[in-house]
Amino acid sequence: MDITAAAEKIRSMEIRGASRIARFAAEVLKDYATRVGDNFDEEMKRAAQILLNTRPTAVSLYNAINYIMRYKGKNVEEKRENLIKRAEEFISWVESAQRRIAEIGEKRIKDGYTLLTHCNSSTAIAVIKKAHETGKNIKVFATESRPRWQGHITARQLKECGIDVTVIVDSAVRFFMKEVDMVIVGADTITANGALINKIGTSQIALCAKEARVPFVVAAETYKFSPRTLAGELVLIEERAEEEVLPKDLLSLGIKARNPAFDVTPRDYIDVIITEIGAIPPEMAYIVIKQRLGYEEVVEEEMKIYDYD
Repeated sequence: MDITAAAEKIRSMEIRGASRIARFAAEVLKDYATRVGDNFDEEMKRAAQILLNTRPTAVSLYNAINYIMRYKGKNVEEKRENLIKRAEEFISWVESAQRRIAEIGEKRIKDGYTLLTHCNSSTAIAVIKKAHETGKNIKVFATESRPRWQGHITARQLKECGIDVTVIVDSAVRFFMKEVDMVIVGADTITANGALINKIGTSQIALCAKEARVPFVVAAETYKFSPRTLAGELVLIEERAEEEVLPKDLLSLGIKARNPAFDVTPRDYIDVIITEIGAIPPEMAYIVIKQRLGYEEVVEEEMKIYDYD
């Protein structure tokens, strides 16, 4: 696929969800590497930069590209071979991590639980599906997740597995929280201090859960933890087009709309983060970044190579 066309698929949210975006980027770079000629380094850096600029909040995209772009080789063919190998390693990481998270996460779901989930997280859905597969009788509330309606996708995916699912409007979360036994959501980014950046509305759900003493659980692969926040950078919250919120007739009147795609949930609202290396408290984010993601190599070296702005 052409790099520009691939980038547009991510930017337009045809490819959505942190895990899917990361895997897609890995597949695109792998394919592109097979078609690049003598200017291998320059062309791969250009492709990486185009992909990086599509979704600034999704650290999974950043970590995927950084992992793949740390290829080595004495000549073009060695570099190409090593890049393809690293891309395949990352794709395998995506697949195995989600399976492991499902196995760990379902243990926290008891028979008869009513769960609440937000947006369309393939990782959170994997945990819910695994609980259902083990024979647990569960019910799920899925928020609509406006303005892109990702909750409808979640509801369809859960129903196809035979899970009892009910869609609720985003603003009804507090109303239904008294019926919920556990909230489980995915993650776009986990910061060095354990905060969660996820679909807009997540922080309000976490606040409602804390008020009601309902466990708030995050399902997140370790490649969603952000090395850049350990270097002191703040996460850029993406704002999307007004047209996703207001119809053209209202916009034509000069009415404005704000459309942030994500918000920040403080670590104090998070009970546990389920990762492929285990169920960890948010305070362990620092250790994950240092030990799992190779902080020094990723941040101190790679950020010198690319202009991420």
